[in-house]
Amino acid sequence: MVYAYIRVSTGNQTTDNQRVEISQYCKNRNIHVDKWIDETITGTKSIEKRKLGKEIIANVKENDLVICTEISRLGRNLVMIMNVLQIFLEKGVKVITIKDGYNLADNITSKVIAFAFGLASEIERQLISERTKMALKRVKMEGKKLGRPVGRKSSVLKLSGKEDFIRWSLLKGEKKSVIAKKLGVSRNTIYRFIKERIVLL
Repeated sequence: MVYAYIRVSTGNQTTDNQRVEISQYCKNRNIHVDKWIDETITGTKSIEKRKLGKEIIANVKENDLVICTEISRLGRNLVMIMNVLQIFLEKGVKVITIKDGYNLADNITSKVIAFAFGLASEIERQLISERTKMALKRVKMEGKKLGRPVGRKSSVLKLSGKEDFIRWSLLKGEKKSVIAKKLGVSRNTIYRFIKERIVLL
């Protein structure tokens, strides 16, 4: 299955140029596009709210191909783009970006990028930890009581270490209620944990 993905940020922009560029690229290489996905939405929106997440990531299978004009069409910042690419690589999906010249599959370039993914994830975890420490320090300085009511188990304790699983599930378009069921917690717990600890960018 070959997907062509087109995105513009506002209604003042047109998708025509991207469509023409992808069509010409595929024609020159005898590639048949099975499904065109285009949307008008800012790249800052989380993946699960975009067609990229709901119609491509949720459905792609191993050996499928996703083509777009530029890697920036996948997201507005580096971490989001890396998250999307990692999902594709984990699923065995090939990604081609025409202007950038990226051809990501089972090759050394993809392996280097995969290493960068891991590094970025580790940096993100460290940043979250640092933000959490700073927030707790600020609360303590303000004289507020730390901890939770007696008898109530912390959602952070329940889901600690599950950040990556939750993040990838969200990016793949899974509903929060489904994720909660898989992890054996309530919907309120997963909602609260995502709000406090998960950064999709």
